[in-house]
Amino acid sequence: MKRPYLVDTCVALWIVAGELRQPTIDMLSDALREGLPTYVSPITAWEVGTLARKGRFRSSYTPQGWFERLIRLPGVAQANLSAEILMESSFLPGDLHADPADRIIAATAREFGFTVMTRDRALLEYAVQGHLSAVEC
Repeated sequence: MKRPYLVDTCVALWIVAGELRQPTIDMLSDALREGLPTYVSPITAWEVGTLARKGRFRSSYTPQGWFERLIRLPGVAQANLSAEILMESSFLPGDLHADPADRIIAATAREFGFTVMTRDRALLEYAVQGHLSAVEC
């Protein structure tokens, strides 16, 4: 059975900017056709806000407008982020670096059975370790 995707922040940025590679567009389109939502974590909103604060957010939208646009796209839904997931991100099995956003994305995917869509080497390696379902985009 196919799992819904949880997009990493880099993928979310490319979605809104219209900069996805064709194979990624095809994967997301297939999921939409199959009725599987594509999820985005609230931690992505935090990461975008942090990028904006540092002057590294490149968009014609405000960070808030950018996030609203993202979650209003067809088939995109906001993943739940509970205190339990936040706590679980502190106790993940295996070896995943200390980046809090990546740890929260991994914990969210593990909790709900999502497949993380990413180019992040650390998350992809964590999947190779058998602790996460991930697909490189």
